[in-house]
Amino acid sequence: MSVKKERIESIIKRELAPLIVNRLNDPSLSFVSITDVEVTNDFSFATIYVSFLQDKDKKKGMEALRRAKGILRSEVAKSLSIRRTPELLFKLDESSEHGTRIDTILESLRKDEE
Repeated sequence: MSVKKERIESIIKRELAPLIVNRLNDPSLSFVSITDVEVTNDFSFATIYVSFLQDKDKKKGMEALRRAKGILRSEVAKSLSIRRTPELLFKLDESSEHGTRIDTILESLRKDEE
């Protein structure tokens, strides 16, 4: 991976996190966190992986992020030193849920062995 791509990803992640929590006054986004950012090689798209602390906020939160992506993109553009700001795509990161499910399975296996 190129250094420029990594730098762009880290800038997007660093800039978006406070914008989502502070600038967007949506209660469904109060417990959201950005887990990862992946930018395409041509910098035209940035996939932002988000997770929610509360399950009930997921659907509303994802919709709020989709509605606000224009505002977020224009704010991120101020921090990027590239000609064209990537289009922001928000995806739900379910890796923590998978991890929790695996932990539960492993714990039940340990109990079965005892």
